Amino acid sequence: MNIPVDTDLIVMAIWGLIFAIFVIKLFQSIRLVPTKSAFIVERLGKYHSTLDAGFHTLIPFVDKVAFIHDLKEETIDVPPQECFSSDEVNVEVDGVIYISVTDPVKASYGITDYRYAAIQLAQTTTRSVIGTLDLDRTFEERDVISAKVVQVLDQAGALWGIRVHRYEIKNITPPETVKNAMEMQVNAERERRALLAKSEGDKQSKINRSEGVKAETVNRSEGEMQRRINEAEGKAEEILTISRATAESIERLASVIAAPGGHNALRMQLGEQYFKQLDGLSQKNSRVVLPGNMVDFDYWMNSIGLTEEKPS
Repeated sequence: MNIPVDTDLIVMAIWGLIFAIFVIKLFQSIRLVPTKSAFIVERLGKYHSTLDAGFHTLIPFVDKVAFIHDLKEETIDVPPQECFSSDEVNVEVDGVIYISVTDPVKASYGITDYRYAAIQLAQTTTRSVIGTLDLDRTFEERDVISAKVVQVLDQAGALWGIRVHRYEIKNITPPETVKNAMEMQVNAERERRALLAKSEGDKQSKINRSEGVKAETVNRSEGEMQRRINEAEGKAEEILTISRATAESIERLASVIAAPGGHNALRMQLGEQYFKQLDGLSQKNSRVVLPGNMVDFDYWMNSIGLTEEKPS
């Protein structure tokens, strides 16, 4: 049994499909390029032009957008990799690259995947640089490693149409054994610094105490010196006063002796003192042996020139 075929309907459907495809292609030929973006247009499979930000139209079925590039700076994570330092220590290093596309044409046709290429070159350069450093310098010279990676990537990036702004190392992870050894070293250094700080404190404390003792000794010595000066001045004043009184008494005694009857008055006073002293020599239950002329008062007075004056 033959089913009748409506050829007119089939033709209309084909033309409708062609029209729909044409409309779709027409709309696809209208392109709005965002800011900081670039579209690479190929015409019949060959590079034709680069579309910058703005409104653009393409020829349907002839032109097509082959590549779309974001011109803003982007970050690419570099996966962790194992590297050997110059002292044969295995460390794990990862990082991040900051790049941007400067030439969309080279980025499209100069290399298949510039992001993957940048990651591989960063890893290779990192391994090479770390291989020239020992473990301690690896931690201390991250800037040197980053600068070397950026230098190598920039040289290659000129051919790839990209610019490498910087490369930052996120982590440098040594093995657990090395971690433990480093932790022990850090603890030992911390204890050494604590002991050093304590010894410096004890030293400063002793210095302060010695300075205090020194100041106290100086104050005491100054006080003792002042006391002795005052005592010396007092004794000097006392001696001066005694000498003045003695001189005055001698002058008076001389004036008394020179006066008429002065010898007799002096003999009388000395006689009184003389016999008092003799009386003091004799004590109970004691014997005193004296010269025979000890009680001869006139003899002793005449011996010192105090002769008795006779009245004229």
